[in-house]
Amino acid sequence: MRDDAVGEILVQPDELARRVRELGAQISEDYAGRDLLLICVLKGAMFFLADLMRRIDVPCEVDFMAVASYGSATDSSGVVRILKDLDAAIEGREVLIVEDIVDSGLTLHYLLRNLGARNPASMEVCALLTKPERRKVELEPRYVGFEIPNRFVIGYGLDHAERYRNLPFVAALNPAALTADKGD
Repeated sequence: MRDDAVGEILVQPDELARRVRELGAQISEDYAGRDLLLICVLKGAMFFLADLMRRIDVPCEVDFMAVASYGSATDSSGVVRILKDLDAAIEGREVLIVEDIVDSGLTLHYLLRNLGARNPASMEVCALLTKPERRKVELEPRYVGFEIPNRFVIGYGLDHAERYRNLPFVAALNPAALTADKGD
């Protein structure tokens, strides 16, 4: 059954697989000889993290953070709340934040400040998607999967009101379909 809320497909499953393989190879090369701590920003980055981690050839561990800045809206509120903090200390560790999307950059900017205060040996960002035209703060992830246009996206872990994470591709959300659904 087709869901009218799923708009144009922006990144196909084969493109995701290829780019995750490339990112894993680059990260493995850059962190050769070092142990790496991957910090997954829940919930959106979980699919990306699982696929990426399997493509990284250096010893690595994983921890999770959950933050909120959207709720069920399609625009960030700008207010970031930590819903789940890390279980492990990161002081002196090589840290790679794995993020689903960098949109305004406000959430990531907050995370970088918060985690940076915990004194990791190094800290970089790997983002599946980025929307540079939406950026409200100066930052550029070291590793980027895809640059996309300024559209709200769903699939491959990204959601709208907790739906559509299970799509095997990244698609634009069709807001007209969501409005139409509310009238039924």
